[in-house]
Amino acid sequence: MKKIFVLTGEPSGDKLASTVISKLQSTSSEIEYLSVGGSNLKKLGISSIYDLKEITYLGFTSVILNIFTIKKKINQTVEEIIKFNPDILFSVDSPDFTLRVAEKVKNINSNIKTIHYVAPQVWIWRKNRVKNIKKFIDHILLLFDFEKKYFDAENIKNTFVGHPLIETKANSKTIIDNILPQDKKIISLFAGSRKSETLILLPILISFVELMNKKYKNYFFYFHATEENKNSILDIIKQKNIENVDVISEENIKLDILSKSIFAVSKSGTVSLQICNANIPSIIIYKLSFINFMIFKLLVNVKFANIINIINNREIIPELLQNECNAEEIYKTVIYFLKNPDLMKKQLAECNKTLEGIRSKTSSSDESSTVLSSYLVS
Repeated sequence: MKKIFVLTGEPSGDKLASTVISKLQSTSSEIEYLSVGGSNLKKLGISSIYDLKEITYLGFTSVILNIFTIKKKINQTVEEIIKFNPDILFSVDSPDFTLRVAEKVKNINSNIKTIHYVAPQVWIWRKNRVKNIKKFIDHILLLFDFEKKYFDAENIKNTFVGHPLIETKANSKTIIDNILPQDKKIISLFAGSRKSETLILLPILISFVELMNKKYKNYFFYFHATEENKNSILDIIKQKNIENVDVISEENIKLDILSKSIFAVSKSGTVSLQICNANIPSIIIYKLSFINFMIFKLLVNVKFANIINIINNREIIPELLQNECNAEEIYKTVIYFLKNPDLMKKQLAECNKTLEGIRSKTSSSDESSTVLSSYLVS
C-alpha cells in the first residue's frame, strides 16, 4: 500500500490539503495517510501526530519567542515522518514550518518524494528562497500562473493548479433559511483562523458591530470561524451581550451565509479570494504589532496586502491596515460602500475580471491530485 504524509502548519493549510486529499481518496482507496493536520483532514479519516494548535504562530516576534518550541516540533515531525516512511511528503503552505521539515526529511531519506502545495510568496519577499527550495522539493504546485517564471528560472518542476477558493462551485443543498434572521441584511466577518489573529482583530470587529448597532437595526453579523476557535469567539460575544451576532464554522453553511451576505469585512489572506468568488463586495483589514509591522515593511516587495490588489498593482479592494484598522475606520468605509451601490458593482466587476485570469482549466484539487498520483506510480 502506498503512503502519503500530509504536512500542514495552520487551519487554512489543513483546509486546502483536504480538498486535494478528498479528490485523491475518491479515485484511489489503496493509500495510507498520516498527517500534521486539523479538523478538515480529520473528517477524511486522517489522524494527526499532534494538535495543529501546537505549531500555529503568527508574526516574527512570536516565532522568535517560541523558537526552541518550534525547533523541537520540527524535529519531532521529521522523526515521525521518517518512521512512517511515506512515498510522498505532501506539504501545504506555512513554508517557514513545512519547508524546514521537508528539507530535513529529504536529507535523511532522499527516496521520499517531496511535493509542496502553495508556493512561498517569493514575489513578495525573500526571492532567494527559490534557489534553496530546488535542493529538496521535487515538485511545487502553484496557485497563480504568474508564479511559474520564478520556479522555471531555477528549473524546479512546477504545475499551475489554480486556487481552490475560486473554483466554480455547485449550488449548495444546505437549507439555512430557517436559521437566518428575518428582515435582516447579513454582513460576514472574518477575523482569521489563527488564535493570535483573532486576539487582535476580534475586539476591533466587535466594536465595529457595536458602532453599527447604534445607528442601524437592520443588520445581522456572522463571524466565519474554524471549529478550533468557534467557542472562544462565542464566549466573547456572549460577554458583550450582542444579540445580532453569531459564529459559524461548518463549511457548507459558511458558503451559504457568505452567498447571502451584502458585504464582508475580512482579514488579509486567501479567504478574500473566496469572498470575491462569491461575488460579495468587501474591505480588507489587518494589524500586526509595531515591531512585526516594521520588519514586514523592510522585507516586502509589494505595496498591497491583498492578492487582488497585488495582481492589479492598485487598490481595488480597500485595505485598512495597522492604525487604520480600527472600528471607526471600518464603520465609515463599510457605510460609504453600502450607501454607494455603484461603487460595490465596480469592485465586483474588477474582481471577477481578475479571477478569470487566475483560474485553472479544471480545478485545483483535480490538477493537484493528478500530480500526486503520477508520483505514486513512477
